Amino acid sequence: MTVTRESEVLDRAASLVVTPAVVAHRGASGHRPEHTLESYRTAIRMGVDDIELDLVITRDGVLVARHESEISRTTDVAGRPEFAHLRTTRTIDGIELTGWFVEDFTLAELKTLAARERMPGTRPDNTAYDGAEGIPTFNEVLAMVGAESVRRGRTVGVMVELKHATYFDSIGLPLDEPLLDDLARHGLDGPWARVSIMSFETTILRRLATRTRLPVIQLLEKAELRPADLEVDDPRTYGDLASPEGLAWIDEYADGIGPHKSLVLPRDGSGAIGLPSTLVRDAHRLWLTVHVWTVRAENRFLPTNLRFGGAPDALGDMAGEVRALLDAGVDGVITDHPEIALGEWRRRHAAFTPHPPGAGWLRP
Repeated sequence: MTVTRESEVLDRAASLVVTPAVVAHRGASGHRPEHTLESYRTAIRMGVDDIELDLVITRDGVLVARHESEISRTTDVAGRPEFAHLRTTRTIDGIELTGWFVEDFTLAELKTLAARERMPGTRPDNTAYDGAEGIPTFNEVLAMVGAESVRRGRTVGVMVELKHATYFDSIGLPLDEPLLDDLARHGLDGPWARVSIMSFETTILRRLATRTRLPVIQLLEKAELRPADLEVDDPRTYGDLASPEGLAWIDEYADGIGPHKSLVLPRDGSGAIGLPSTLVRDAHRLWLTVHVWTVRAENRFLPTNLRFGGAPDALGDMAGEVRALLDAGVDGVITDHPEIALGEWRRRHAAFTPHPPGAGWLRP
């Protein structure tokens, strides 16, 4: 992955799709506690193309939607004395964590917990919804998406991220079997389904590539980090996987990549973005799609040249970041604030999209 020179600006890769997708990251998580059914529904009402959800697994083998295995920040478990004995410390993906872990709960136990906002300091308005919902299973999310698709007369896609796959393999709770079973139960196991399977780990994706015809997407973290599943004698970083040689290896099993936005729009020493890297073009040369993550509206998450004022939790110019990513040719933007990304999408395509007088801009 290299940064483009100014002479190459006009030679940027075009998107592989007619209209790049707006994907709701854990639902409309800028407006509702993440990974709740209402967060997903809110995003669908806004008009997103797809929702993105992370999957972990319970002690009795049921897939549920949580950002990670440890749940003290996203549920009320810390205040539940009946589960105090389950608090523990363990190392997952090389990181030591202390708290409560999904794999220590049965689904029945997990269903007694209430969901909470993960970043209450940054998104205090979301805390008004704390306790309103529980933790949804993958089955429940798929049923809701199916119902909303029928209600709105359009198919809403699902981008599934498998979390901690190697760790779950090591404790006898592999994610791929229940994943494929749940998808088959909803008739979403064929190439016609609007479902993509993603992971930061390469092993689970290479395994699934031989078992499903659904698109497989290799997620890429910041350049200096490493996939948790690579062996000790494989020193490759995500930056190495984002190189032309790394992309050629990914192309052997995957249909696309999901890079951290810094791999597409590198920041300079001051934290500002300028010209894009060649990653999108390099990926598109192999017909790999590119869905970039995670675009958020608060200043603390934006490049310094797109921030408004000095308050870290104030909203900045997220539309400007979306515009830069679309200019770089990405095929999808994964975001906590889909309404802003959709607004930029509409502005961008207004001159090319015929519509009757008075028609609304929201996607159906």
